[in-house]
Amino acid sequence: MTASDSGELDFWSFVELANRRLSREYGFRHQLATELLLTLNRASNIVTYDLEASVHRPRGLSWSGFRLLFVTWLAGPLEAKKAAELTGMSRAAVSNLAKTLVSDGLLSREPGARDGRSVLLSLTDTGHQEMVEVFRAHNEREDEWAGVLSPEEQRILIMLLDKLVTNRDQFDVRGRN
Repeated sequence: MTASDSGELDFWSFVELANRRLSREYGFRHQLATELLLTLNRASNIVTYDLEASVHRPRGLSWSGFRLLFVTWLAGPLEAKKAAELTGMSRAAVSNLAKTLVSDGLLSREPGARDGRSVLLSLTDTGHQEMVEVFRAHNEREDEWAGVLSPEEQRILIMLLDKLVTNRDQFDVRGRN
């Protein structure tokens, strides 16, 4: 009987199993890289889900909706193209999401000055008030998550993640910026 058959497999024992099998059975050599990226992805998914479930969904927002409102709140008014770049979403996703947020009274869409196709996104007064309230709860939850690390550990983690992101030009990275 294997650990997965008996229900004893958890995330960390799975990572150990994966690394062992990938190395021994398939000859892959980069187990530390696999462990790093599995852990990074897992941490990101857990934190994102928690923020969405505990802060945003109870207020009627999705994680994507919050991200679009957040960048528009702090950097806006923005062209939809720039909002897509800052949120890491596609332009189509921003366009579809903006329609919902406009109908919810949180966002306004106006024709952009650049050309007839560009759209300028900005928060409505209601959207601005909502973002101040939502971010207050969001930031408190962020502090709970970050609080398990000392301020120095937080700065080190930021530095390391920044190093991963800024050095992505050393290989052929696909994605949205």
